[in-house]
Amino acid sequence: MTARLEGKTAIVTGAGSGMGEAISRLFAREGAAVALVDMSDSGERVAQEIRDAGGTAQFWTMNVTDESRIEQVFAEVVERFGALNILINNAGIAGPVEPTDKVDFADWEKVFKVNAGGPFLCTKHAIPHMRNTPGQKSIVNMSSIYAIIGNADVPVYHATKAAVRTMTKTDAITYAAEGIRFNAILPGTILTPMNIEKARQTPGYIEQMKSEHPLGTIGEPDDVAYAMLFLASDESKFTTGSELVIDGGYTAQ
Repeated sequence: MTARLEGKTAIVTGAGSGMGEAISRLFAREGAAVALVDMSDSGERVAQEIRDAGGTAQFWTMNVTDESRIEQVFAEVVERFGALNILINNAGIAGPVEPTDKVDFADWEKVFKVNAGGPFLCTKHAIPHMRNTPGQKSIVNMSSIYAIIGNADVPVYHATKAAVRTMTKTDAITYAAEGIRFNAILPGTILTPMNIEKARQTPGYIEQMKSEHPLGTIGEPDDVAYAMLFLASDESKFTTGSELVIDGGYTAQ
């Protein structure tokens, strides 16, 4: 049976932990050559473990707000692997938890620069390489369920994810004629390092979130990774401008 990403090259941002790590591992198991990028050196550990398991992976240190570094890394990825079929814009930060009237504008700008600026810059520099890559091309952006519903928690983060959702739809229309597809994943509560730390600081957080999801549990990084796999693969060749909600039924209530 042919692996679902056989012969494809994928860049995954924020690949050193959480959902990015899970996506990178799954993509490699499905035959992709995976370029892991992250600010943290933990991405090298993940890349090495993928290679030890027989996969193809290489790590680059990269900040998604550094345009010159993005341009350099993407060129090196294409030189190393020969193509760029898939970009997963996963990297992001949570930002301030205070309500809007208490948030410093500099903090607001920082979160937008990473969460919305990062996907913008990475998309900008992926497009030229994808134009030179034959076959299906797919860019998948990490949004959030809070791009479609409200919640009085990390308001700046939620606003950035709404921006990413709309960017996805706009780019899907803009680049459809060139065969470059854009879709978004909107996760609910996923057991990532960010939420594990939140649970450590907020006793009862995990139990509360489980009770608020109709399925009675919260998500795991692999739940998102498998959704990413579908949107990255040729199985979704007629899917663009869409959003896939992975939230245990939370927004269905």
